[in-house]
Amino acid sequence: MRWQMGNRSSNVEDRRGSSGRGGLVKLGGGSGCLLVIVALVMVAMGENPLQLLGMIESTGGGGGAAPSGPVESSPEEDQQVEFVRVVLGDTETTWNRVLPQQANTPYREPTLVLFRDAVRSACGYNSAAVGPFYCPADQKVYIDLAFFDQLARQFDAPGDFAQAYVIGHEIGHHVQNLTGVSNRVARARSGRSQVQANQLSVLQELQADCYAGVWAHFANQERQMLEPGDIDEGLRAAAAIGDDTIQRRSQGRVSPESWTHGSSEQRVRWFRTGFQSGSMASCDTFGAAGI
Repeated sequence: MRWQMGNRSSNVEDRRGSSGRGGLVKLGGGSGCLLVIVALVMVAMGENPLQLLGMIESTGGGGGAAPSGPVESSPEEDQQVEFVRVVLGDTETTWNRVLPQQANTPYREPTLVLFRDAVRSACGYNSAAVGPFYCPADQKVYIDLAFFDQLARQFDAPGDFAQAYVIGHEIGHHVQNLTGVSNRVARARSGRSQVQANQLSVLQELQADCYAGVWAHFANQERQMLEPGDIDEGLRAAAAIGDDTIQRRSQGRVSPESWTHGSSEQRVRWFRTGFQSGSMASCDTFGAAGI
């Protein structure tokens, strides 16, 4: 990506110097160990280790920001922070224009929170094991930068645009919150079976993938941020975190009834749909799903 000259967003809250919550016991040497330990426990129990990724928007609970102390950061991590600021800034440029034009809805810029190991949000207390997530109650995106390393090593999806796709997906959930989709899905899930509720969650996640593609469309068309190979990086990332791929890797079998994010093929297809069209209207994953 040609990101170095992009505008930096000021809507980044750095909580990497916070322990997340008083009394938290850290396991081993930082977030990498925590991610591995929790993932291994989930695999042993027959659970998908990323089953909760992106599902935090459906939970309730309280909790504000913990005080953040001095941040110890390597030069490599400092560059990652700058990258996150630029990508977030570019999503702001896109959605400040596109959302009023295409959905007749004003865009309110979210805050992106950087944390390590664990974090408190208005949606409750979560470890880094859930991956990046969006909380509609405080309109904030939460990311542990260690996830980007995990994306490259564990899921074989390296590259700066793979990381940008993750941010674009979470911002897609913010767009859904602003347009009322999140509330409609929450209401529609109520009273349905777990399988039916999961199917609605899949549709919501695929739409967020499509919205990430819409952002990438304008980042490429209007600001020429993308380089050859970037979209392939994004597609690899989308495929790597498909429910079928994760289940096959973690438990040796695929259980479509438990999917919450969609298959690798679905995630790739909907991201590509948004990228090729640049249109929110093309992202109607719900169709006749009754929300």
